[in-house]
Amino acid sequence: MTTPRSIALLGSTGSIGTQAIQIARAHPDRFRITSLAAGGSDLRLVAQQAAELGVEAVAVARGDEAQLREHLADAARAAGRAAYRPEVLVGDDAATQVAGGGADVVLNGITGSIGLRPTIAALQAGSTLALANKESLIVGGPVVKALARPDQIVPVDSEHSAIAQSLLAGRKDEVRRLVLTASGGPFRGRDHDDLKKVTPAEALAHPNFAMGTVITTNSATLVNKGLEVIEAHLLFDVPFEQIDVVVHPQQYIHSMVEFVDGAVVAQIGLPTMLVPIALGMGWPDRVPDAETPIDWTKASDWRFEPLDDDAFPAVRLARQVGAAGSTYPAVYNAANEECVAAFHDGTIAFVDILPTVAAVVAAHDAESGDLTVEQVLAAESWARGRTHEVLAQR
Repeated sequence: MTTPRSIALLGSTGSIGTQAIQIARAHPDRFRITSLAAGGSDLRLVAQQAAELGVEAVAVARGDEAQLREHLADAARAAGRAAYRPEVLVGDDAATQVAGGGADVVLNGITGSIGLRPTIAALQAGSTLALANKESLIVGGPVVKALARPDQIVPVDSEHSAIAQSLLAGRKDEVRRLVLTASGGPFRGRDHDDLKKVTPAEALAHPNFAMGTVITTNSATLVNKGLEVIEAHLLFDVPFEQIDVVVHPQQYIHSMVEFVDGAVVAQIGLPTMLVPIALGMGWPDRVPDAETPIDWTKASDWRFEPLDDDAFPAVRLARQVGAAGSTYPAVYNAANEECVAAFHDGTIAFVDILPTVAAVVAAHDAESGDLTVEQVLAAESWARGRTHEVLAQR
């Protein structure tokens, strides 16, 4: 009998984390979640997850340790495990400690560039990194790639999981281009003038996925797709000019690979994250019944549309910062995170997000030489401060 893989789950209370638990619950012979990390906004839920799974360690970035222990005791009693006492970690480096604990797989489902240090810790510990936290690869770029051994990073973003699967159809030298699909978000088809008065609530109304505030807003601006272009470049070593984006509103085709003979191989499935998460946990093996197959007896129409770079300039700007490299992607990402917060606070309009990000990127002067984690973090800090300066001048 094969021993279940140990999984360190980062971002356990988010969309990725809760679905990963669903998969592990359905396949106890394949996976054993041994540690959890979360931001700490819902200590009760973290405690319930920990008690149900019997994890060895529970980590939160913020929150009262005594309160967490109290919730853990309550959850343990409710689960019939009154003696359950996991290790408890609280603080900014709690998730990093869990990530470096040596689990077979670290599933990094944290949102934002705060996932960088846990990503590095997982790679240094020799764990397979199932990466849903795209920002850590994007901002860490060369640092992360230098640490990773071949096939140590398994993409969990649905688009990059689709590309990884499609690439199995041919050799690397047979690839002509990668094609990332985008839903187009809630504002697909609207021009710049139409976008001036959209509200935060409208921006959070994603047509297919339920995600957090930052990722959902990024899907509305298409910043998320811009980040994914950079991620694809880093993951698959494909030049930016060979990475395309096409709008596919139905999101049944998760992404495609075009080969030199004209053949296009696509990964198709329901617009959910279950297959990418399961593959990240089980790679290179598939997990039976991770998702319900498409019902081919029902008629459906799928369409493709070109990307409107004028109304949604995020992808074009991402290509520029990705090609510039160094700390430019970190500045792009950090400035955007601050702008998203300002938009939801009512400080700026939706159409002000990208011009502000572009202004911050234009003001940045990256250092030369090999990139370090300290340089990335310093650039991010500068970008956040500069963003607030630009916003104050509006």
